Amino acid sequence: MTETVSIPMWLAATLAALAAWAVLDRILIPCVRRLVRGRVNRMVDRLNTRLQLGIPAFHRTRRRVLVDRLTNDPAVQEALAAHSLETGLSRDDLLREVEGYAREIVPSFNAYAYFRIAYRVAHRTAQFLYRMRLGYTDHEALSKIETDASIVFVMNHRSNMDYVIVAYMVASRTALSYAVGEWARIWPLRALIRSLGAYFVRRQSGNRLYRRVLARYVQMATEGGVVQAVYPEGGLSRDGRLREPKLGLISYMLSAFDPDGRRDLVFIPVGLNYDRVLEDRSLLEGLEPGSASRGRARAARNFLRFVAKNMGLMLRGGWYRFGYACVNFGSPVSMRAYVRARGLDFRSLDPGARTVAVRQLGDELLQAVAATIPVLPVPLVATVFVRRPGKRLSGLEIKAHVQSLIDEAQQSGAYVHIPRADQDYAITVGLRGLLLRRIVDEHDGLYSARTDAERVLRYYANSIEQFLRGEGEGPAVRAGEPGSVP
Repeated sequence: MTETVSIPMWLAATLAALAAWAVLDRILIPCVRRLVRGRVNRMVDRLNTRLQLGIPAFHRTRRRVLVDRLTNDPAVQEALAAHSLETGLSRDDLLREVEGYAREIVPSFNAYAYFRIAYRVAHRTAQFLYRMRLGYTDHEALSKIETDASIVFVMNHRSNMDYVIVAYMVASRTALSYAVGEWARIWPLRALIRSLGAYFVRRQSGNRLYRRVLARYVQMATEGGVVQAVYPEGGLSRDGRLREPKLGLISYMLSAFDPDGRRDLVFIPVGLNYDRVLEDRSLLEGLEPGSASRGRARAARNFLRFVAKNMGLMLRGGWYRFGYACVNFGSPVSMRAYVRARGLDFRSLDPGARTVAVRQLGDELLQAVAATIPVLPVPLVATVFVRRPGKRLSGLEIKAHVQSLIDEAQQSGAYVHIPRADQDYAITVGLRGLLLRRIVDEHDGLYSARTDAERVLRYYANSIEQFLRGEGEGPAVRAGEPGSVP
């Protein structure tokens, strides 16, 4: 019994590794998880005392539980059974497929990552690149929203910076959950974005089973009071104008909305605009015939060239921030009031009638978003050159034309951001932004647009055209009322 037993070194090393793994898996990792979970829960409790829209219990539910709940949801199981009959595939195979969809979609919100890391990164990035401004907010209407309502911010999509800027702007009030496309599924972005509460969407998927799983997740999150942000355009604006709405996510929310239920569903129009959109030239290239075949390699080269150029300007002391970025929050649209005023119930409508009703609401929301977009210096100055192609203008002429545009936009109900409450300064800032980018040239005190810059100028002018009328045309067509805009 006391004799020494010799074992090979490889076996001893294997046993030691297994023992270490057992200690790690059964003792250390569970202890660390409990410690982290306790700290996060205490942090969430503190945040909920100061956030206007607190973090709902849905966000605090473990991801594994949400995945199981979504996989076994009655509507999902019904869709699975119908798909099995239609395709002849076994229920077990389809169940694994559904569980894969659920794991792909469901986020794992981490309050520490959102408020301690992402917020600070967003704050510093936004302030580093832009002069950030909160323009107009309909405080009176927003204060009347029921405290337990499900809030959905409906926004125009100008730049990938939209995610950063809006999340930064509302971080003192709530945490936002975005729908993000396939681009965000690459490593290491996937884990980070999922921890911020975003969920992945296969935008071009025609798989009805996948669509049912996605729909049920969106409905569960909405019923759970998760504050969401959606881009009804479905993608970045290519020419500066709002795109035709794609209302899939909004339709999912409405199809399960109960006007007599515990929670109201409230859409808040949000308008964003920039003096410079980082991707403007790449977006305009996308309008050219055959641009789709150029692939991501060219986009990557353009991005690296852009970074290198701006790094060089920083080293030479000639770099400026990219002008102003402004966000407006319009008047909320309560779906409880909306459906009662029209005698609607989206749940009881047949598919065709529901599509029509959702389209009507989507058009109204997009009009409200258009009316909430702020008017900034660069779009104003760009509009002057668009309307006077080939002309050389003095500084006084530009100021006179911009003043006329400001008056016209304000008469149309637009919020015009005038830095330092000084219109001369605003015009100077807008003109300087175009000069620095060599979109406009100056010779002997006269300014003219470069011949190859027409599309870029139109891109910025298009962002505010809903507030203006073309020369010789009748009154501008109103895009919608943004509320009591001053």
